[in-house]
Amino acid sequence: MTDATLENAPNAFVRRETLEQQPAPLSVAGPIAWVRANLFSGPVGTLLTLVSFYIVLVAVQDLVRFYLLDAVWTGTTRDACLADKVGRSVGACWPYVADRFQYFVYGSYPVPERWRVNVVFVMFALGVAWLLWNKAPQKKLGAFFFFVILPLSGFILLLGGATAEGLLRILMLVGAALALLYAVVSFVPSLAVWTAAPLLAAEREMSPWKRFSGPKALILMALVIFGLIAVVSEQVGLPRVDTGLWGGMMVTFLISAVGIVFSLPLGVVLALGRRSRLPIIQLLSVIFIEFVRGVPLITVLFMANTMLPLFVPQQYSPDRLLRPLIGVAIFASAYMAEVIRGGLQAIPKGQFEGAMSLGLGYWQMMRLIILPQALRIVIPGIVNTFIGLFKDTTLVAIVGIFDFLNTIQASLVDPTWATPTTRTTGYGFAALFYFLCCWGMSRYSIAVEKRLAAGQRR
Repeated sequence: MTDATLENAPNAFVRRETLEQQPAPLSVAGPIAWVRANLFSGPVGTLLTLVSFYIVLVAVQDLVRFYLLDAVWTGTTRDACLADKVGRSVGACWPYVADRFQYFVYGSYPVPERWRVNVVFVMFALGVAWLLWNKAPQKKLGAFFFFVILPLSGFILLLGGATAEGLLRILMLVGAALALLYAVVSFVPSLAVWTAAPLLAAEREMSPWKRFSGPKALILMALVIFGLIAVVSEQVGLPRVDTGLWGGMMVTFLISAVGIVFSLPLGVVLALGRRSRLPIIQLLSVIFIEFVRGVPLITVLFMANTMLPLFVPQQYSPDRLLRPLIGVAIFASAYMAEVIRGGLQAIPKGQFEGAMSLGLGYWQMMRLIILPQALRIVIPGIVNTFIGLFKDTTLVAIVGIFDFLNTIQASLVDPTWATPTTRTTGYGFAALFYFLCCWGMSRYSIAVEKRLAAGQRR
């Protein structure tokens, strides 16, 4: 049919432009399609979905009623959470959590000195964000801050006393000596820079982050932070706070952070040792891994608490908090070694041969070629070990360390808040705390897997 015929035909219409693409119907690509495909895909799927909904509904409604609907939110004493006092059914006693929250965070740490814990918390949050945020600048500087500056600063701030002040003086002297040495070594190159106009122009165009890098950045950061701590120590003083007074979330984060930081490098060394061709190294690694993995964590903690002081002179006996820290790090490193060994065994032989064909030595091959691939493969296993370690910190209560859960148990004997719902409220708050921390680690590991394409199907 020609254009003339179309023009003369009655009610004729010819579209001359292309329509915009329309979204797919909800029944094909929307939420309705997702529900149909994942929850009601067939008779068996529909039955399982309905049964699951019923179980969740029965379980959740009681939890919602107890912790939210019937909960008590305000009050100063136990009378606010007693049914005969308020004249209705009473659920969770949240005023108890609000009243004892400071104890849950700091334990028996002296109230006037708790600002020191807050400073360490802020530094810890800054270090974690610096390392985990993918777009953060100067990751090497962040690693130096987290693994060097933070532990030393945290030890000085939290412990205080003559020991911490002596360590602070030593660190300041070492930092000043390094700064002076770096200035002397860099003096001649600096003259060359100031007398070369093209080089000066290139340096001006360089970004501030690139100019602020290298050893000078590390030395400057150490001097600034330790200098601030020295000024604070001189002005307000840092009296010693015995580790027997530490407790709560502070100790939980401390034990888990030490275990996580030390277990990964120790696990890598043990995994490489177990795969070593040197018989002595391999035998020692196997004995260590199998012995530690063959006993419960409670046994390791008891051994660290009672047997470790027997191997050193009395004047050098480890602190009562340092002992479980060592035990947890050793225990986690043995499990981490097996996780990393699984990743090493998953690397094809051609990767080793290709690295050796380039003339790389053993440690260069492991650092540049093998370990990055192995660690990427076992990210789920590594994070799973970290999560298990974080939850296992509650076992340090066996050796008298007041972690977060132990502070909740200790507060239950307080007659000020002795009610039928206090115990359930405290344990519910503890469950929420551990869930949020473990869920956060899990979600971050999923993001890392997606970024590194660790779970991509081939």
